[in-house]
Amino acid sequence: MELIILPFIFALIALLTPKALMRAFTLVAAAASVVLVLIHACYYYGSDHLVQIFQSNSNSFGFSLNFAYDGISLLMLVLVNVTIALIALANFKSPLAEDRKFVSMLFLMQFALIGVFTAFDGLLFYIFWEITLIPVFLIALWFGAAERKKILIKFFIFTFVGSLAMLLALIGIKQWANSFSYIDLVLANLPIDVAFYVMGGFFIAFAIKIPLIPFHTWQPDTYTVAPTAGTMLLSALMLKMALYGMIRWMIPLAPEALSQFQNPIIYLGIIGVVYTAIIAIRLKDMKRVFAYASISHVGLIAAGIIIFNPDTLGGSLIQMFNHSLVAVGLFLAVEVIERRTQLRDLDQLGGIATQAPKFAFWFAVIGFASVSVPFSSGFIGEFILIKGVYDYNWIWGAIAGLSVILGAVYTLRAYQLSMYGTPKGFDFPDLHWSEWLTFAFISGLVLLLGLYPNLILNFINPSLDQINSLVQSTTLLP
Repeated sequence: MELIILPFIFALIALLTPKALMRAFTLVAAAASVVLVLIHACYYYGSDHLVQIFQSNSNSFGFSLNFAYDGISLLMLVLVNVTIALIALANFKSPLAEDRKFVSMLFLMQFALIGVFTAFDGLLFYIFWEITLIPVFLIALWFGAAERKKILIKFFIFTFVGSLAMLLALIGIKQWANSFSYIDLVLANLPIDVAFYVMGGFFIAFAIKIPLIPFHTWQPDTYTVAPTAGTMLLSALMLKMALYGMIRWMIPLAPEALSQFQNPIIYLGIIGVVYTAIIAIRLKDMKRVFAYASISHVGLIAAGIIIFNPDTLGGSLIQMFNHSLVAVGLFLAVEVIERRTQLRDLDQLGGIATQAPKFAFWFAVIGFASVSVPFSSGFIGEFILIKGVYDYNWIWGAIAGLSVILGAVYTLRAYQLSMYGTPKGFDFPDLHWSEWLTFAFISGLVLLLGLYPNLILNFINPSLDQINSLVQSTTLLP
């Protein structure tokens, strides 16, 4: 239970911590969460059972406090705690790092995300899903750009509609189950028409959060007006809830409807891969370039998940981990540039490498990780996903393969225009220790997982096999 409670305690302590100690407190608290989750991961590694954290009996409404984890959930807990620590380190020099409200919301977000990934009751999952909106919305509202309010209203409306669709799906499936507990919901024998509406409700909620085209229009503007730390939370963590939800909830709860949703979701995902990458190539605002790049990457992940075979599921989880690390690195690069120059327009940048060679080096490393060069975790994940889509349909696989080329174009274009060319006359100090250390940690993890992807695959495969067997037994999948 300490995995869930500790971040909430840190959120409360942050409200009382003196401003002078806030930066140190944030790093120490985030590091403590990383150590704790790694201890759990080490004990669990190689297991295939469900570890119960806390469980209460269902009440008359069918609701229970049921927290647990398996290999998939525990991987997501590692991802959350590591990413929160990286965000805290990346923003160590930012004025936000000593703001009580920001630090408190950062740990509240961590608490809510851990709740999402450990909830094994449908209503409990929904409650924590909703709680995650509060801290990220308030961070953007309190610390975002001047034009944020109108954009955040749009963000709220989109997420509200998605949440309502999920709630209706849960209420619908409850009519066929004894309670909202995960096991009861999974074992519910749904008629195909009911399963279609249940999966449809979850799909709307998840498609908005991922986001898939055409549900994506809230994302670029929200990413742009949010402070960079908020953008990191949105891109690196919040959208992973939806991808995880597809694996844990959407497909296992309504597998009878899987065949009806496979082609549409694959089409939307692959179209998004190409469409948003082309937009990213044409943009000049670096933050918006990487916002659209995020949509491109996660579209391929969503397509891999809905294909739902062991290989694409494993590749999806590797790529989810990789995407979070790279997203923090890319948006940190934007923050480093904007903090020193007050600029993000590529036409107004240039010549930074001559003044900040360390930054130029680490930005290049993160850029290469983003385009999935060999020996990076992105290469492994993207190769598995593209192969999986190709095996499903060679035409869509060939189109998905364009993601590698287009990704290299917009990433290297952003790097070249900002790092090289004629210096624009601004002073650009090189990296602070917290910034280069963040880049180094991200690069090290990307290289480690690229060289040894089995570190993740051996961890999650037993749990994936159980979910896949469950779905296979209910559908006519090959």
